[in-house]
Amino acid sequence: MNIRQAKKSDASRIAEMIVTNYRKNFFPIFKNEEFYFGELNVIDVAREYTDNENILQDTYVYDDGVVKGMIRLDQDEVVKLYVEPQFQGEKIGTKLLNFATTDKGAKWLWVLEQNERGIRFYKKNGFDFTGETMLEDEWIPLKKMTI
Repeated sequence: MNIRQAKKSDASRIAEMIVTNYRKNFFPIFKNEEFYFGELNVIDVAREYTDNENILQDTYVYDDGVVKGMIRLDQDEVVKLYVEPQFQGEKIGTKLLNFATTDKGAKWLWVLEQNERGIRFYKKNGFDFTGETMLEDEWIPLKKMTI
């Protein structure tokens, strides 16, 4: 299997994937240039992973010689799942999600209400809506999904 626990040396690669995916997937929805091209940056995101052992411990990467995807868990919640856009469509996200649910006991996640592509992906992989919703940061609508 190409999935392993993340190491500090993976932090910049993980941060690149997160920043790239946030810009690609969420900027078109929120159109907030100040955040997506100012506040959001690889150095600060990488620091979250190098400065917090708990976050790093709960993060796994898909590594076949190149780190192409990542998943972060918090007990039985999937907190983040991103695949480098150039490698999307190669079942890396499915492998990471299966690893999380089968090997690590992940059962649920929050998904952005407008993230149609993400919702399709999670539904295709056995997740469905619970009916629960919440507002993150008091304005970002999220829906809960469970397997």
